[in-house]
Amino acid sequence: MTSSPAPPHRSPAAPPFDPDGFDLLTFDCYGTLIDWEAGIIAAVRPCCASRGRECSDAEILAAFGAAEHVVQGERYRSYREVLSLTLKRMGSALGFRPVPAECEAFASSVGDWPPFPDTVDALARLADRYRLGIVSNVDDDLFALSRRQLGADFDRVVTAAQVRSYKPATAHFTEMARRSGVPVERTLHVAQSLFHDIAPASSLGYATVHVNRPTRGKGGGATPVSDARPTREVPDMASLARLLLQEASR
Repeated sequence: MTSSPAPPHRSPAAPPFDPDGFDLLTFDCYGTLIDWEAGIIAAVRPCCASRGRECSDAEILAAFGAAEHVVQGERYRSYREVLSLTLKRMGSALGFRPVPAECEAFASSVGDWPPFPDTVDALARLADRYRLGIVSNVDDDLFALSRRQLGADFDRVVTAAQVRSYKPATAHFTEMARRSGVPVERTLHVAQSLFHDIAPASSLGYATVHVNRPTRGKGGGATPVSDARPTREVPDMASLARLLLQEASR
Protein backbone atom coordinates (compact mmCIF):
# COMPACT_ATOMS: atom_id res chain seq x y z
CA MET A 1 0.00 0.00 0.00
CA THR A 2 1.26 3.47 -0.81
CA SER A 3 0.34 6.82 0.56
CA SER A 4 -2.19 8.95 -1.25
CA PRO A 5 -2.81 12.68 -1.56
CA ALA A 6 -4.01 14.28 1.64
CA PRO A 7 -7.78 14.09 1.97
CA PRO A 8 -9.63 17.40 1.78
CA HIS A 9 -10.22 18.89 5.20
CA ARG A 10 -14.01 18.70 4.75
CA SER A 11 -14.84 15.83 7.06
CA PRO A 12 -17.38 14.38 9.44
CA ALA A 13 -18.06 16.76 12.28
CA ALA A 14 -15.50 16.17 15.03
CA PRO A 15 -16.81 15.67 18.58
CA PRO A 16 -16.87 18.68 20.88
CA PHE A 17 -13.49 19.51 22.38
CA ASP A 18 -14.01 18.23 25.90
CA PRO A 19 -10.81 17.12 27.67
CA ASP A 20 -12.89 14.88 29.94
CA GLY A 21 -14.26 13.17 26.85
CA PHE A 22 -10.95 11.72 25.64
CA ASP A 23 -9.46 8.44 26.79
CA LEU A 24 -6.62 8.19 24.27
CA LEU A 25 -4.21 10.80 22.92
CA THR A 26 -2.44 9.78 19.71
CA PHE A 27 0.65 11.64 18.56
CA ASP A 28 2.64 12.02 15.43
CA CYS A 29 6.27 11.72 16.51
CA TYR A 30 8.59 13.60 14.15
CA GLY A 31 7.92 17.33 14.11
CA THR A 32 5.55 17.03 17.06
CA LEU A 33 7.57 15.30 19.79
CA ILE A 34 10.95 15.06 18.07
CA ASP A 35 12.63 18.12 16.54
CA TRP A 36 13.06 16.64 13.10
CA GLU A 37 13.90 19.99 11.53
CA ALA A 38 17.01 20.20 13.71
CA GLY A 39 17.85 16.59 12.93
CA ILE A 40 17.38 16.96 9.18
CA ILE A 41 19.44 20.15 9.01
CA ALA A 42 22.27 18.68 11.10
CA ALA A 43 22.43 15.59 8.91
CA VAL A 44 22.23 17.34 5.53
CA ARG A 45 24.37 20.42 6.05
CA PRO A 46 27.70 18.49 6.01
CA CYS A 47 26.72 17.04 2.62
CA CYS A 48 26.35 20.58 1.31
CA ALA A 49 29.47 21.92 3.02
CA SER A 50 31.72 19.14 1.71
CA ARG A 51 30.87 20.32 -1.81
CA GLY A 52 31.39 23.98 -1.00
CA ARG A 53 27.65 24.63 -0.89
CA GLU A 54 26.23 26.98 1.75
CA CYS A 55 22.62 25.90 2.10
CA SER A 56 20.31 27.75 4.47
CA ASP A 57 18.00 26.00 6.92
CA ALA A 58 15.04 27.07 4.81
CA GLU A 59 16.56 25.63 1.62
CA ILE A 60 17.28 22.29 3.27
CA LEU A 61 13.80 22.01 4.75
CA ALA A 62 12.10 23.06 1.52
CA ALA A 63 14.06 20.41 -0.38
CA PHE A 64 13.08 17.77 2.18
CA GLY A 65 9.42 18.80 2.19
CA ALA A 66 9.28 18.66 -1.61
CA ALA A 67 10.93 15.24 -1.82
CA GLU A 68 9.90 13.02 1.11
CA HIS A 69 6.16 12.74 0.46
CA VAL A 70 6.80 12.09 -3.25
CA VAL A 71 9.02 9.10 -2.44
CA GLN A 72 6.50 7.84 0.11
CA GLY A 73 3.73 8.06 -2.45
CA GLU A 74 5.47 5.95 -5.10
CA ARG A 75 5.08 2.61 -3.29
CA TYR A 76 5.73 1.26 0.18
CA ARG A 77 9.41 1.21 1.10
CA SER A 78 11.05 1.12 4.51
CA TYR A 79 11.58 4.58 5.97
CA ARG A 80 15.31 4.04 5.72
CA GLU A 81 14.87 3.59 1.98
CA VAL A 82 12.57 6.60 1.85
CA LEU A 83 15.17 8.80 3.52
CA SER A 84 17.96 7.53 1.27
CA LEU A 85 15.94 8.35 -1.84
CA THR A 86 14.81 11.63 -0.32
CA LEU A 87 18.41 12.72 0.14
CA LYS A 88 19.11 11.95 -3.51
CA ARG A 89 16.21 14.16 -4.55
CA MET A 90 17.32 16.84 -2.12
CA GLY A 91 20.80 16.74 -3.60
CA SER A 92 19.40 17.57 -7.01
CA ALA A 93 17.74 20.65 -5.54
CA LEU A 94 20.67 21.68 -3.34
CA GLY A 95 23.47 21.11 -5.83
CA PHE A 96 25.18 17.89 -4.78
CA ARG A 97 25.03 14.17 -5.54
CA PRO A 98 25.14 12.11 -2.33
CA VAL A 99 27.21 8.95 -2.18
CA PRO A 100 25.70 5.74 -0.72
CA ALA A 101 27.42 6.24 2.64
CA GLU A 102 25.81 9.67 3.00
CA CYS A 103 22.38 8.25 2.16
CA GLU A 104 22.84 5.52 4.76
CA ALA A 105 24.02 8.02 7.37
CA PHE A 106 21.05 10.29 6.71
CA ALA A 107 18.62 7.40 7.21
CA SER A 108 20.37 6.31 10.42
CA SER A 109 20.39 9.86 11.81
CA VAL A 110 16.74 9.56 12.89
CA GLY A 111 17.82 8.02 16.19
CA ASP A 112 19.87 11.16 16.92
CA TRP A 113 17.08 13.63 16.22
CA PRO A 114 16.38 15.31 19.59
CA PRO A 115 13.08 15.73 21.43
CA PHE A 116 11.82 19.27 21.80
CA PRO A 117 12.72 20.68 25.24
CA ASP A 118 9.10 20.49 26.46
CA THR A 119 8.22 17.04 25.10
CA VAL A 120 9.33 14.66 27.84
CA ASP A 121 7.75 16.60 30.70
CA ALA A 122 4.50 17.16 28.79
CA LEU A 123 4.15 13.47 27.95
CA ALA A 124 4.78 12.50 31.56
CA ARG A 125 2.08 14.89 32.75
CA LEU A 126 -0.43 13.77 30.15
CA ALA A 127 0.22 10.08 30.91
CA ASP A 128 -1.22 10.64 34.39
CA ARG A 129 -4.61 11.39 32.83
CA TYR A 130 -4.73 9.71 29.42
CA ARG A 131 -3.58 6.66 27.50
CA LEU A 132 -0.93 7.65 24.95
CA GLY A 133 -0.37 6.32 21.44
CA ILE A 134 1.94 6.92 18.49
CA VAL A 135 1.03 6.93 14.78
CA SER A 136 4.24 7.59 12.88
CA ASN A 137 5.69 7.38 9.38
CA VAL A 138 8.76 5.44 10.48
CA ASP A 139 10.36 2.00 10.79
CA ASP A 140 10.02 0.09 14.05
CA ASP A 141 13.75 0.03 14.74
CA LEU A 142 14.14 3.76 14.15
CA PHE A 143 11.22 4.62 16.43
CA ALA A 144 12.72 2.36 19.12
CA LEU A 145 15.72 4.72 19.18
CA SER A 146 13.50 7.78 19.47
CA ARG A 147 11.33 6.13 22.11
CA ARG A 148 14.30 5.89 24.46
CA GLN A 149 14.58 9.68 24.35
CA LEU A 150 10.87 10.28 24.94
CA GLY A 151 10.66 8.31 28.18
CA ALA A 152 6.90 7.73 27.85
CA ASP A 153 4.94 4.52 28.28
CA PHE A 154 2.93 4.44 25.04
CA ASP A 155 -0.13 2.22 25.16
CA ARG A 156 -0.02 1.50 21.42
CA VAL A 157 2.45 2.30 18.63
CA VAL A 158 1.49 2.10 14.95
CA THR A 159 4.27 2.66 12.41
CA ALA A 160 4.47 2.78 8.65
CA ALA A 161 6.41 -0.49 8.78
CA GLN A 162 3.45 -2.19 10.45
CA VAL A 163 0.71 -0.93 8.11
CA ARG A 164 2.97 -0.72 5.03
CA SER A 165 1.61 2.70 4.29
CA TYR A 166 2.48 6.35 4.89
CA LYS A 167 0.27 9.12 6.14
CA PRO A 168 -1.67 11.01 4.79
CA ALA A 169 -3.17 7.62 3.92
CA THR A 170 -5.48 6.63 6.77
CA ALA A 171 -4.25 3.11 7.62
CA HIS A 172 -2.37 4.30 10.73
CA PHE A 173 -5.56 5.68 12.23
CA THR A 174 -7.81 2.74 11.44
CA GLU A 175 -5.21 0.33 12.81
CA MET A 176 -4.81 2.37 16.01
CA ALA A 177 -8.59 2.31 16.53
CA ARG A 178 -8.65 -1.45 15.97
CA ARG A 179 -5.80 -2.17 18.39
CA SER A 180 -6.75 0.27 21.12
CA GLY A 181 -10.47 -0.40 21.08
CA VAL A 182 -11.00 3.31 21.72
CA PRO A 183 -13.65 4.85 19.46
CA VAL A 184 -12.95 7.89 17.32
CA GLU A 185 -15.01 10.20 19.53
CA ARG A 186 -12.92 9.26 22.59
CA THR A 187 -9.58 9.82 20.81
CA LEU A 188 -7.70 13.10 20.30
CA HIS A 189 -5.00 13.22 17.62
CA VAL A 190 -2.10 15.64 18.14
CA ALA A 191 0.34 16.57 15.38
CA GLN A 192 2.49 19.24 13.79
CA SER A 193 1.82 18.35 10.15
CA LEU A 194 -1.44 19.56 8.71
CA PHE A 195 -0.71 17.57 5.54
CA HIS A 196 0.31 14.22 7.02
CA ASP A 197 -1.91 14.16 10.12
CA ILE A 198 -4.55 16.80 10.68
CA ALA A 199 -6.10 16.32 7.22
CA PRO A 200 -6.50 12.52 7.34
CA ALA A 201 -7.47 12.41 11.03
CA SER A 202 -10.09 15.10 10.49
CA SER A 203 -11.45 13.23 7.46
CA LEU A 204 -12.17 10.28 9.77
CA GLY A 205 -13.96 12.44 12.35
CA TYR A 206 -11.23 12.76 14.97
CA ALA A 207 -10.85 15.83 17.12
CA THR A 208 -7.38 17.20 16.43
CA VAL A 209 -4.83 19.57 17.93
CA HIS A 210 -2.26 21.22 15.68
CA VAL A 211 1.04 21.75 17.50
CA ASN A 212 2.04 24.78 15.43
CA ARG A 213 5.69 25.09 16.35
CA PRO A 214 7.75 27.80 14.63
CA THR A 215 9.57 26.46 11.59
CA ARG A 216 13.15 27.21 10.61
CA GLY A 217 11.92 27.24 7.03
CA LYS A 218 9.03 28.77 5.16
CA GLY A 219 5.41 27.71 4.75
CA GLY A 220 5.08 24.17 6.04
CA GLY A 221 8.80 23.82 6.78
CA ALA A 222 9.68 20.16 6.21
CA THR A 223 6.11 19.28 5.21
CA PRO A 224 3.88 20.27 2.28
CA VAL A 225 1.45 23.12 2.87
CA SER A 226 -2.14 22.10 3.66
CA ASP A 227 -5.37 23.96 4.33
CA ALA A 228 -6.62 21.37 6.82
CA ARG A 229 -8.22 22.90 9.91
CA PRO A 230 -7.64 21.43 13.38
CA THR A 231 -10.12 21.48 16.24
CA ARG A 232 -7.62 23.40 18.38
CA GLU A 233 -4.13 24.83 17.95
CA VAL A 234 -1.28 25.21 20.43
CA PRO A 235 2.31 26.46 19.99
CA ASP A 236 4.03 23.55 21.76
CA MET A 237 3.58 20.44 23.91
CA ALA A 238 3.73 22.36 27.17
CA SER A 239 0.71 24.37 26.02
CA LEU A 240 -1.12 21.17 25.08
CA ALA A 241 -0.60 19.78 28.58
CA ARG A 242 -1.91 23.01 30.13
CA LEU A 243 -4.92 23.02 27.78
CA LEU A 244 -5.95 19.46 28.53
CA LEU A 245 -5.08 19.21 32.20
CA GLN A 246 -6.40 22.60 33.26
CA GLU A 247 -9.68 22.08 31.44
CA ALA A 248 -10.09 18.44 32.45
CA SER A 249 -12.55 17.62 35.24
CA ARG A 250 -13.96 21.13 35.50
